Amino acid sequence: MAKATDVVRLLLGSTALCFSLLDARTASASKSVTAHLAAKWPETPLLLEASEFMAEESNEKFWQFLETVQELAIYKQTESAYSYYNLILKKAGQFLDNLHINLLKFAFSIRAYSPTIQMFQQIAADEPPPDGCDAFVVIHKKHTCKINEIKKLLKKATSRPRPYLFKGDHKFPTNKENLPVIILYAEMGTRAFGKFHPVLSEKAKNGEILYVLRHYIQKPVSKKMYLSGYGVELAIKSTEYKALDDTQVKTVTNATVEDGIETNEVQGFLFGKLKS
Repeated sequence: MAKATDVVRLLLGSTALCFSLLDARTASASKSVTAHLAAKWPETPLLLEASEFMAEESNEKFWQFLETVQELAIYKQTESAYSYYNLILKKAGQFLDNLHINLLKFAFSIRAYSPTIQMFQQIAADEPPPDGCDAFVVIHKKHTCKINEIKKLLKKATSRPRPYLFKGDHKFPTNKENLPVIILYAEMGTRAFGKFHPVLSEKAKNGEILYVLRHYIQKPVSKKMYLSGYGVELAIKSTEYKALDDTQVKTVTNATVEDGIETNEVQGFLFGKLKS
């Protein structure tokens, strides 16, 4: 529960990106007003957001979940969005209890981990990715999207600068840290990911490399990313103005003031009589 709360606070504090107001009605009109504020990045895959939820639970659960969804994204093309959503929940249910499944659903509803996916996407864009590659690896400043070139680039990897690793990076479980680092940029669940992962995980198990995974979406969707927000107010001001005759207003005001003075009594003095 505490982890989920931290995620929500992080989302609300770092993005404040979206709000929705429904059925805002005025006395003069019955039409509803709906307002949306979209994020600057496109919609992110729910499968990747689910993996980040797993990573919050533990690094072990993240990699266990990853093994069960290596090529799950292919079902996205044949299944409906709702069926694919339930399929992700079913896969996650192998490692989570009912309480955490409900928390995952809540995280999906507010897109709590979408900013994290976009963070990895921006890191990948700064590499930059090789042209025409659905997935690629970076081995100490050297890029490739061909599996057969990995062995060659590993030979002199230690002579090149070691890459900087971020706190949120997903490291394959290993007992050694002082190893050549291979960073895989790929979209979990795709065929391109399925080709790289078995090779890199095997090398990591054998103690040859430190395997790091970062999310990378080669072709982001064009659909906008809408997020939920709280404590947002939409104020609507009427810009209709009515024309009034200023002379009539002044006359009425002056007459009212005079009447007030005539009937006003202050400490026994009748100013109306004194004036006359």
